[in-house]
Amino acid sequence: MLIIGIAGGTGCGKTTVVNQIINELPDAEVGVISQDSYYQETSHLSYEERTKINFDHPRAIDFDLMKEHLSQLKAGKSIDQPVYSFVKHNRTNDTILTHPRKVMIVEGILIFTHPDIRALFDIKIFVHADSDERLIRRLKRDIAERGRDIDEVLNRYQNTLKPMHQQFIEPTKEYADIIIPNNKYNTVAVNIVRTIINERLL
Repeated sequence: MLIIGIAGGTGCGKTTVVNQIINELPDAEVGVISQDSYYQETSHLSYEERTKINFDHPRAIDFDLMKEHLSQLKAGKSIDQPVYSFVKHNRTNDTILTHPRKVMIVEGILIFTHPDIRALFDIKIFVHADSDERLIRRLKRDIAERGRDIDEVLNRYQNTLKPMHQQFIEPTKEYADIIIPNNKYNTVAVNIVRTIINERLL
């Protein structure tokens, strides 16, 4: 199994890059795991307490469960991937049965911050985007998809997202094997990754 980690700041376009990579690959051969599924279980907290959690700090991620699941997939076993609700700031009771594939792509802003998780990746990709561009994308997404208002998004960006990015996410760029600029010029980098995957699938 080839495990590819794709990291980068919030709104950098990781999902776009993932889709570009898997677009021309056989569905049955490639699986995707999202860091967002592995936020800590917070049922013991009230909704008000959950809204105050710093979700951009590595502590917010259940890396132990992620490591366990990736190890099980690598061993050829299926997993029950958690489902997270951004509206409730908590996991739901649902899970997604995820089967091992020849290629597993793991994407998330903090996945390179954890040494054990990092060690599981055969290829580490960092998607780079301008901070203004990332903020605009975050605004559009959180308002349209996650029920936030503009003041809430801007406050969170200024007080949490930006400092956490500078402290935890940007420094992990040094671990990347490939850095992809998320603009119209990223075609070559994406094609290189796709070529590597295709060679593994042969």
